[in-house]
Amino acid sequence: MQLNKYIRVTGGIDDRFVEFDFAIGDPTLFVELVLPKEAFEAFCKNNQVIHMTKEQEQINDALEDKWRYGIEPTIVRQALKE
Repeated sequence: MQLNKYIRVTGGIDDRFVEFDFAIGDPTLFVELVLPKEAFEAFCKNNQVIHMTKEQEQINDALEDKWRYGIEPTIVRQALKE
């Protein structure tokens, strides 16, 4: 059984490096990685990655907010989103 491998590009550094999330099987369980641009392209090809959908990205963002700010809305949480 082959599991899907997912990526989400989250940023870059001086156009030399790519910051991204990488998940195997479950897109909500990911690690944050940084690779030089050429190594990132080879990594994606070798792992036959799938880009996360907007829906998957939104789920991950919501889960991250939950861990960072808690379940209940707070004044700090609202201020940081604005």
